[in-house]
Amino acid sequence: MIQTPYLLFLGDAPDQLAAKVAQGIKDWRPDNAVGQFRLPGCGADMGIADLTLEEGLNAGAKTLVIGVANRGGIISDAWKVVIVEALKMGYDVAAGLHNLLRDEDELQAAAKVNGRTLHDVRVPSVAYPIANGEKRTGKRVLAIGTDCSCGKMYTAMSMDAEMVKRGLKSDFRATGQTGILITGKGVPLDAVIADFMAGAVEYLTPDNDADHWDHIEGQGSLFHVSYSGVTMALIHGGQPDALILCHEPTRTHMRGLPHYTLPSLEQLRDTALPIARVANQDCQIAGVSVNTKALDEAEARACLTEIEDRMGLPATDPFRFGAGPLVDRLLEL
Repeated sequence: MIQTPYLLFLGDAPDQLAAKVAQGIKDWRPDNAVGQFRLPGCGADMGIADLTLEEGLNAGAKTLVIGVANRGGIISDAWKVVIVEALKMGYDVAAGLHNLLRDEDELQAAAKVNGRTLHDVRVPSVAYPIANGEKRTGKRVLAIGTDCSCGKMYTAMSMDAEMVKRGLKSDFRATGQTGILITGKGVPLDAVIADFMAGAVEYLTPDNDADHWDHIEGQGSLFHVSYSGVTMALIHGGQPDALILCHEPTRTHMRGLPHYTLPSLEQLRDTALPIARVANQDCQIAGVSVNTKALDEAEARACLTEIEDRMGLPATDPFRFGAGPLVDRLLEL
């Protein structure tokens, strides 16, 4: 088990979105975050106390969590200096990067000498099966996006929280490093061998009560050429009964791909639904989740109204305004 609370390491993240792991922990498990540790030039800020490693320990932190999700999941030399020092001071260290902590000799040595633990949450711990496509009992909803990092995890967690508040049967199913660090369980899907990805999603969302909903954390985007494969595995392995379209309205290009423009919500709908109906012919589009963080309240509400009128679907920012409209529509299916 990863010991809490955490000191969130933001490193030299260039912007807020690059520190989405830390952001997710701070937003969904604020009691687990005693503060943040940033390197010079860091462009991200969780709005919590800036602490040194020593101050973090004095505040009760047990684990230094790498709160950055950089392209390729690289542990830089500058980060290694901090991690080694943290291990010497008595921290455990947790990360969800593709570049594993355990594969870095100096980190492994420092952990061993100081009796500390390295937690690599992006390592599959189960021998997942190949997907069989057999229909499972229970209900499932998957958040899919016009782009990466546009609010799919927040959408799923918000809908799950709303259902739990209503006394309904519901679970959030984490498929990425941030969700796993928040909830303590899940499947690190993008680290699963490709042939087994859809099977891993089947494993994560097994048979359940007829009125139980699994809220599957989305990953990537069908329109993002870097990460579309993991999205396809979620759609077919999840066999969703409903899809929630997720969108960030202020972006001018795909995350990390400035030469690719974003698809419209209509394009996402018309592309994703036929693919989903390969595995579940009854799948429907249930609503639109809009990440309005970059808009003021009046702009956000105008944006949601325009999307609702255009798409004929309930639209909300579930983290900002609540997931009620999305849950209401799911319960009508």
